[in-house]
Amino acid sequence: MSKQQVVRVTCKGRDLLRDPLLNKGTAFTEKERKVFGLNGLLPPHVSTLEEQIQRLYENFRNKRTALDQYKFLLELMGRNCLLFYQFVERYVAEMIPILYTPTVGHAALEYSQLYVQPRGLYLSYPMRDQLGKILQEYSAQEVQVIVATDGERILGLGDQGIGGMTIPIGKLSLYTLFGGIHPAKTLPIFLDVGTNNPSLLSNKLYLGWRHERIVGKEYDRFIDQFVETVHQYFPKVLIQWEDFGKDNARRVLNSHRARHLSFNDDIQGTAAVTLAGVLAALSESKKKITDQTIAILGGGSAGTGIADMFVSAMRKEGFSQEESCRKIYLVNREGLIHFNSKKIEESQKEYVHPAGSLKDWKVTGGSAISLWDIIVNAHPTILIGVSGQGGAFTKQMIEEMARHVRRPIIFPLSNPTANTECTPQEILEWTCGRAIIATGSPFFPVSYEGRAYTISQCNNVYIFPGVGAGALAARAKEVTDSMLMTASMTLARHSPVLKNSAAPLFPPLEEVRSISREIAIAVGKQAICDQVSSVKSGDIVKRVDQIMWKPHYPKFIKG
Repeated sequence: MSKQQVVRVTCKGRDLLRDPLLNKGTAFTEKERKVFGLNGLLPPHVSTLEEQIQRLYENFRNKRTALDQYKFLLELMGRNCLLFYQFVERYVAEMIPILYTPTVGHAALEYSQLYVQPRGLYLSYPMRDQLGKILQEYSAQEVQVIVATDGERILGLGDQGIGGMTIPIGKLSLYTLFGGIHPAKTLPIFLDVGTNNPSLLSNKLYLGWRHERIVGKEYDRFIDQFVETVHQYFPKVLIQWEDFGKDNARRVLNSHRARHLSFNDDIQGTAAVTLAGVLAALSESKKKITDQTIAILGGGSAGTGIADMFVSAMRKEGFSQEESCRKIYLVNREGLIHFNSKKIEESQKEYVHPAGSLKDWKVTGGSAISLWDIIVNAHPTILIGVSGQGGAFTKQMIEEMARHVRRPIIFPLSNPTANTECTPQEILEWTCGRAIIATGSPFFPVSYEGRAYTISQCNNVYIFPGVGAGALAARAKEVTDSMLMTASMTLARHSPVLKNSAAPLFPPLEEVRSISREIAIAVGKQAICDQVSSVKSGDIVKRVDQIMWKPHYPKFIKG
């Protein structure tokens, strides 16, 4: 057993109980109660940690809805942070769907109604001249990780305005739980540039800036000002961009990733965890990624990010850029991205299929080439859904795909659950149980012909805590594509399917912290190889372990 940490504390009484990073609640010892003036402010019984956790769990299970449970956990985080993390760690598989997908989406929808307490910073466009003052007042403490959003594309729910703050809060709780980043060194930030959601603008209880979203140069100047000001006060901080709209996400990332330590979880994190799942699935079937034909439904930030990661993996296997891009069929709302598409975004240009590659195709919709047309003509072996369109993968499509592929790999990744392209139960029935499946939202185990199938959630939590911890341990100047590829390959090596073909693709959540440590070490060493770190390779393990804080109650002495 490790020696109990000793912490000097200067506050006492009610002030001590109000500090969530110091408060132990009923677990304060009799000596601590006497020294810090807590007698009379707490019930007389001194609770053990086990008693506190048992009491919490009974209360948690008594909550009627997932949203009530979410609120319960947030209130606990704001009251006793150390107990919160010890409790969540104990019941991690049960807590993650409440702290993050799918419940966090419902919380975003109800944010202005269920608002509990302030957490993080709310930086609104009208206060742009005060960003320096706001951050200066916060900079008394060290911040290692910032998760920032503008709330424009929350999961598959679209523009949720200030409700998007649930995402940085949730992500940073997972950074602490799995990446070991001390909660005092994390900072959720909401960049309030308005909202185009009419129901929010007309809601009398809406807590955000009641204004249509700013766009163009005004928007870019505000983001630039935010980044520069952050790095003035927190020069070593990692910024993780979350849930920006497709018109802004990649531009913001590309504008800042080479100058400031940052990455976009929707573009890069989603891509890395998806590739890890695919690599594990291919290992099970003894195939290579260069042998695959891939269809991706959804041509936005997530879809193009996944495509880019697949291309990088194919190039690592010896394919050229052009050869790799031709193996991928990227589909947006207008259909396949091809030579005759009316609108092609910069991030999609690499995936434009020329007329020659489609000349023998038989299509049903004239110049618009549908996902069905791709399945019939290209016979994809891998089908990825990031469209946000519930039911977009039809029985006809999946059955046709399965006619040509012994072990089709099908990942309906849109969330929340109502937006998933099809359910695991449907996929198993339509492929006679042959498909390899991972989903974006959590699903209960399903059964087909008497066999139970555990469905893996292709959850970014497997990637971003380790990437962040590794980048910080290496003091990296940039999160490179190679660092993300390394994270993906490290995760793939931990797939249960490598030992048992009937097992799920991703490891249980109880193992994520130890896997995140391995990812952090590998990412840190890759940063050195990529020459974006001056840390010695032999020091990475020690530096990762120094970063990875574990929640426990320390012994308090008077400061």
